[in-house]
Amino acid sequence: MVSTVDKEAAMMAKISAGETLESPEEMTDEYREHLLNLMLMQADSELAGAFGYVPWIMKAPTIEEKHMVSIIVKDEMRHATAMFRILKELGVDAESRVAQHNYTMRIEDSDANIGAERMANDGRVNIFYYPIDTWYDFIMFNFCMDRGAGHQLEDVLKCSYGPWRREIAKIFREEMAHVKHGDDWVKRLALDPTTKDECQASLNKWYLRTMNIFGRPGSRRNAEYRRLGLKQRDNDEVRHAFHDDIAPKVKEWGLTLPDWQPNG
Repeated sequence: MVSTVDKEAAMMAKISAGETLESPEEMTDEYREHLLNLMLMQADSELAGAFGYVPWIMKAPTIEEKHMVSIIVKDEMRHATAMFRILKELGVDAESRVAQHNYTMRIEDSDANIGAERMANDGRVNIFYYPIDTWYDFIMFNFCMDRGAGHQLEDVLKCSYGPWRREIAKIFREEMAHVKHGDDWVKRLALDPTTKDECQASLNKWYLRTMNIFGRPGSRRNAEYRRLGLKQRDNDEVRHAFHDDIAPKVKEWGLTLPDWQPNG
């Protein structure tokens, strides 16, 4: 029987060599705990996101956009299904988890700012507590949150758990298509004088909410994720990458980013 010390040494040797872990048997309990935390956060977010988009299949402004929203919903449901499949391989009872949580729950005040606060006991990123009340909200979610999620997923493209890493390569491509959808619409709305003000108001909300998803800079948990090869960068590095990506587009289209202040 392999000792805990020997298992950790073998695991860290693989991670340090840039190799991936492929089975639960290769993991320490600590590694599995951190991996599950990150994967459940993504799986719950994918499912909550899909449910939040569903009404916009009916409410989108054109037939073409109803079709586009349905594709985005299908993508998000595929992402959630894929993530829960991998979680099942790690011993998670995915069906029971999904049954016990209300992934459709949203806060009532659509203009509220809950910062980094959690409103339920599932693992979703807290931006998924906000309702999507208007087409501007839907578009700005693509533009801001899907872009922010993409920057986070870049780390997983190099993560130390093979099954998650390979699945993220597929998910990442689809998320980038959602971002492009947001880019195309924000440019269109921002450059139209009749819709620019509403576009700016929506950006003011969703940019700040997205800046809150990345976590605290210098987080000890994030440092542990990096040690185990589950993440590559500090939370603040990812936040800055998101900001540096979005800022020139906003400026080019005549919009402005609101000032973001960290919570707590």
